[in-house]
Amino acid sequence: MRILVIEDDKSIAELERDYLEINGYECDVVGDGVKGLEMAIENDYALIILDIMLPGMDGFELCVKLREKKNTPVIFLSAKKDDIDKVRGLGLGADDYMTKPFSPNELMARVKSHISRYERLTGTHSTNNKVLKIRGLEIDKDGRRVFVNGEEKNMPAKEYDLLLFLAENPNRVFSKEHLFDRIWGMDAIGDVFTVTVHIRRIREKIESNMDNVQYIETVWGVGYRFKG
Repeated sequence: MRILVIEDDKSIAELERDYLEINGYECDVVGDGVKGLEMAIENDYALIILDIMLPGMDGFELCVKLREKKNTPVIFLSAKKDDIDKVRGLGLGADDYMTKPFSPNELMARVKSHISRYERLTGTHSTNNKVLKIRGLEIDKDGRRVFVNGEEKNMPAKEYDLLLFLAENPNRVFSKEHLFDRIWGMDAIGDVFTVTVHIRRIREKIESNMDNVQYIETVWGVGYRFKG
């Protein structure tokens, strides 16, 4: 799932992006209201995190114009703490309002909640999203099963989780440290070498030619990327 962050404070935008990516979301960041509205309308985002004080067009006006075109969930994240601003933001069609400074964990909880609610209301979480197909590879999310050219491959839990995360975020490079934190958790016992071992095991099961991989490639000195 892809989320749009419209925020002109670079440090805050980077913090939001990092937490979204750690939680498995793809993220686009833009610091201008006019450009943000254009991107919000032209793309199908799962959710939009929106600041109020923006160059070009403020968040309130952006929200009004967006609602003329789309019902994408919107969370206002602003330094404006007055109740009147919260009431105005929600009255203009936003789904939630948080103030800065904010708890990243609380923001992620609200992001997941609003996406789930929107999917239930619109029925967009269809069975089509539950089987991921990439060339000859099929990942059945409900059954936690993996098939290559119709043949099922045995995938222990962490191998499956790692493969699914990479496949759902194609063409992006993830460091071993990022993957370890994402799949095993920041408090897990072990080290990033675990990622290397699991990648090798996954490749042995899904790649037909280890000298010319078609799914998970190594970006030397950086990490791994799933070829979309």
